[in-house]
Amino acid sequence: MANTTEARAGSIDRIQQNVLARGERRLLNWICPRLPLWVTPDRLTSFGIVGALMIFAGYAASGFGANWLWLAIAGYSIQWFGDSLDGSIARWRKIERPSFGYFIDHSCDGITTLLILAGIGFSPYVRLDVALVAMTGYLLLSIHAYLSVHVMGEMKLSYLAAGPTELRFVLIGLTIAMYGLGTGPGWFGAISGFDIFVGTVGLILIILFLVQTATVARRLASRAEQR
Repeated sequence: MANTTEARAGSIDRIQQNVLARGERRLLNWICPRLPLWVTPDRLTSFGIVGALMIFAGYAASGFGANWLWLAIAGYSIQWFGDSLDGSIARWRKIERPSFGYFIDHSCDGITTLLILAGIGFSPYVRLDVALVAMTGYLLLSIHAYLSVHVMGEMKLSYLAAGPTELRFVLIGLTIAMYGLGTGPGWFGAISGFDIFVGTVGLILIILFLVQTATVARRLASRAEQR
């Protein structure tokens, strides 16, 4: 008899409507058959965590010099490669481990989020409390996505036509702006433009969490009434 958790994890309806989804999928499908056999899903997951550590180090060290921000930018590319390909290569080679992969992948997503936003908060460009607002918003939305898997059988991978890949591009753009504009005084005294941007993104994520929670609650209530 199949394990119930395995069956549920394998039958998740993945909802991905971000702008770059189709192009990214074509690229991943092109890369998968060209990877050597020693490049395993577990190694790719570890590679993604290495990229997240590079991002953290680049931001945290940027107080010693703006050139450290290039380490963070390189880290985003490495983190994308590992995070996007670990599941793709498992599906391509038909060696999926649904429950294990689901657990490890999303656990690593939480660690990655912590490393990125803690690094941004430890940088001289964004206040730590503002970065924590953004982290709260992202993790709340992640919690919503994980709960939806179990109550709706749906994994929502994008919001407002944006997913993790689009968010990486936004963060790379933010990092380039940090490098170009520096840490000079902001228009609002102690609050810089970077603080406003990161804080606004965090608030948008929190609002999305509230809206999506209300939406799913209504759908569940409607299902209950129809029984």
